[in-house]
Amino acid sequence: MHVPDGFINAPVSAAAGVVAAGAVAVSLRGARRELDERTAPLAGLVAAFIFAVQMLNFPVAAGTSGHLLGGALAAILVGPYTGVLCVSVVLLMQGVLFADGGLTALGVNITDMAITTTVVAYLVFRGLVKVLPRGRRSITVASFVAALLSVPAAAVVFTLIYAIGGTTDVSIGKVATAMVGVHVLIGIGEAVITALTVGAVVAVRPDLVYGARGLNQPLKLRVNGELVDAADTPAQPVSAPGSHRKIWITGLVTSLVLAGFVSFYASSNPDGLEKVAHDKGIDKKTQKHASDGSPLAGYGVKDVTDARLSGGLAGVIGVGVTVVAGSGIFWALRRRRSAQTSPSQITETV
Repeated sequence: MHVPDGFINAPVSAAAGVVAAGAVAVSLRGARRELDERTAPLAGLVAAFIFAVQMLNFPVAAGTSGHLLGGALAAILVGPYTGVLCVSVVLLMQGVLFADGGLTALGVNITDMAITTTVVAYLVFRGLVKVLPRGRRSITVASFVAALLSVPAAAVVFTLIYAIGGTTDVSIGKVATAMVGVHVLIGIGEAVITALTVGAVVAVRPDLVYGARGLNQPLKLRVNGELVDAADTPAQPVSAPGSHRKIWITGLVTSLVLAGFVSFYASSNPDGLEKVAHDKGIDKKTQKHASDGSPLAGYGVKDVTDARLSGGLAGVIGVGVTVVAGSGIFWALRRRRSAQTSPSQITETV
């Protein structure tokens, strides 16, 4: 789904850049409300995990592969505003360091892969959580459906952008059919990865999952044959001291293993957009990437001849750079929120 330079003309690319910049600005403000002592450490890790899993292309059908987009996963774990920022950080690192996704098309990619997937997924997720029985299983089910729908939604948005600013004269109907068809299949993979990840975190630390807040049912007591709410009791600690650090280390190690080792076994088939672009002829005016000379271009380390070592090192470097960049941004936002919260803004309930 990474759109290269040359697919979309300059005016539409610039307009998408304005949309993306506006959405990122709104997300920076919104993320201050979402980031707290629980989500701030997790947000940078979520960005690094998405980067790692995006290296794991899985086969779909007819010589096509797919990979995680990550909008649904990020929105459910750390919130929709922070989720947009997580995916945007990943796209920026991929475009600048790895020549993956055009630099002039960065606005298109953020609009499509970060904004669309996050907004659609979170709206679907919140709607399902409201109607499903309250419980951890419902969070996992809602995550699956939200992720499943977010991927074809991104395919539709790309098709609309291409219909307005595409650089080749092709049948938009055929492009739409091919894009949505293959990305429905990719969406299944996205849904499985998202549901498994969210389910695993909810199972051990539901308090860390933004979308699972308020999951606990109020305690009921039977009085004279009727169920009534019990009196409020002090909240019990949900985790032992230092468990945040354990979760963070476990997540980082997992990301490093996926990017540094497992990625070598990923499918080498073109992804959904690449396949459709080649089959339908919308890649005729693809331009050379501005970062094509990067030492990490193509997810390999320049001058390292062993393919396994080159790809593994590139993956590890990518995870490291993404977690540092993401954590720095989110900690800065968290500190700014704390600095803006003065004693006069805090009220006490007696």
